[in-house]
Amino acid sequence: MIFVACWHIVELLTQPQSDFDFGVPIANFPSSKSSSSDPWEDFSSIFRRGQQPLPQTWADVFGPLRKGTVDDLVIVGQIGQSLDGRIATESGHSKYINGPAGLLHLHRLRALVDVVVVGVGTALADDPQLTVRGVAGPQPSRVVIDPKGRLGADARIFADNGVRRLLITAQGTRCAPPPGVEIVALPAAEGCIAPSAILSALAGYGMRRILIEGGANTVSRFLAAGCLDRLHVMVAPIILGAGGPGLILPPLERADQAQRMPIRVHKIEDDVLFDCDLSDQRVALGIAKKST
Repeated sequence: MIFVACWHIVELLTQPQSDFDFGVPIANFPSSKSSSSDPWEDFSSIFRRGQQPLPQTWADVFGPLRKGTVDDLVIVGQIGQSLDGRIATESGHSKYINGPAGLLHLHRLRALVDVVVVGVGTALADDPQLTVRGVAGPQPSRVVIDPKGRLGADARIFADNGVRRLLITAQGTRCAPPPGVEIVALPAAEGCIAPSAILSALAGYGMRRILIEGGANTVSRFLAAGCLDRLHVMVAPIILGAGGPGLILPPLERADQAQRMPIRVHKIEDDVLFDCDLSDQRVALGIAKKST
């Protein structure tokens, strides 16, 4: 369980960065989509080059995603939820729990990774595009995990817009995605494909920076399997009372058995981002870092 304290609303636009010890006041970030002088476009370009130091504006939030600490992969999970840990109402409605700045943060994450991964439940419920629309930056490859071949060929995740599209399914499943969509068939146990097998397959395709975007079941499975370096939990200042839970993990008998991790906290307009460092618990999947 992730417990979230209520935060007083502060006026960030008039305060210097040094006034905030909980993170970067991201509400100050420019949001222009594309121009030769767009600071985000400059940042994302420097981020991908990997050598030049990052401009401080976004470095605290996105710098940890630049290079892996366990191996050559960086895997980040992302989830948006209410104060009481819900990602949707009891009827399943979820647009939008987080505010515009939270959505902008998600688009920035997409612009920095090689590939975005979602489960078939999210693809069926939301029909997401998984594109970079709100910010400048390259479009990531798109992957849907669909062990039983449930997703129709008209899903927007399969749209041909010049990026690589992969359908990960169970061996022996019949799938008929549109032309150009690559099928990756992997072993499955009880209808589920191991997160480590999925990541190893993506690494084999040259994908090193991976965003596990949703839904809750998919992010939870990667978290429980020790397959995340970071977890971004974007908390909105609302209480839903009932509905779908954000993270679904095996039950614990005692509270002191709960998984603990270092975190950074960032105020993003009305939302609060919890950046959880899971690198100490992440299993090795790619090319291991050499000891020094």
